[in-house]
Amino acid sequence: MKNFSFPMQDNTHQTESPAPHRFLGLTNQSDPIGRPERDEQLAQVEIAVLGVIFLTASVGNFILILVLWRRRKKLSRMYVFMLHLSIADLVVAFFQVLPQLIWDITDVFIGPDFLCRIIKYLQLLGMFASTYMIVVMTVDRYQAVCYPMVTFQKKRALWNIPICTSWSIALILSLPQVFIFSKTEISPGVFECWGEFIQPWGPRAYVTWIFVVIFFIPSAILITCQVKICKIIRRNINVKKQNECEATNQNQVLPSRASSVNCISKAMIKTVKMTVVTVVAYVLCWSPFFIAQLWSVWFPSILTEGSAFTIIMLLGNLNSCTNPWIYMYFCGQIPYCTKKQLENTSAQDESMFTGSIHLVDRDPEENSTSA
Repeated sequence: MKNFSFPMQDNTHQTESPAPHRFLGLTNQSDPIGRPERDEQLAQVEIAVLGVIFLTASVGNFILILVLWRRRKKLSRMYVFMLHLSIADLVVAFFQVLPQLIWDITDVFIGPDFLCRIIKYLQLLGMFASTYMIVVMTVDRYQAVCYPMVTFQKKRALWNIPICTSWSIALILSLPQVFIFSKTEISPGVFECWGEFIQPWGPRAYVTWIFVVIFFIPSAILITCQVKICKIIRRNINVKKQNECEATNQNQVLPSRASSVNCISKAMIKTVKMTVVTVVAYVLCWSPFFIAQLWSVWFPSILTEGSAFTIIMLLGNLNSCTNPWIYMYFCGQIPYCTKKQLENTSAQDESMFTGSIHLVDRDPEENSTSA
């Protein structure tokens, strides 16, 4: 009998068969279910790691939400995405990391069947929402760089089509969790929140599906957008240098509008850098986790049951810890941004040199809503 859990693996019980993965407990009713002995030392390490991840993710995202919420009436599109990403990361912290932490402390699932199903749903919801919020944010930066006229016409709002799309995808694609998982008796009088899959291809299909929709497809979109963004920025920088060189050779001074043609504002480049760092952090945090998950279901062995694999399963959630600090770093200070810095960012953020496309000059407050 083989038990799995997604998105974290729990190897705190020593047994000759593959150890249970608590976030994707896959049971085979035809096999006898026993209660393996718990590895207390490994359990303590898990509790410590999860505790640090939970505190870091919750505190960081709470701070960022408070900073952004105070400026909610003047937030640009980029910072609206940041606000929703922080909310998604809080869902990860409170409904993915915290339940696993409590579960490791109690060693068994405590609660009714309904609680089991809703926790499993919210666990995957947080992963979907956080991932696809990064995707729509990066796509928005791609549009702002490659199609500035389209982006310029967009208005800021706490809810927009990309954000609603991201949350809708998360809400819908997480629904199978409610039907897959249930409170299951694994030994007389002992219950766990696990799901049933047909062995051996059931868990393989499920983990592979999660890998494709939460990591592979988003990563492909993120990398493609970032490569195109970098190419556009590099090309525009070269054009600007060439124009400046020609003006110098002709002993002319380019007008402020002309010098901005085909160039990207410093504020835009700053937000692009921020999304690049966010994408890199996402890939670095989740790659080891998904590699370990795929390995454990496709090529199960004693190696996949070791403590190293267990810790790797926990570290994927570091992405929810890094996101708020990345944004607060680019905002100016950690953990607080000065009022002046926030006002300057809102006034200049992502505007694509409005003079270069010969639009009527707007005041700073209106420009803050342009992208």
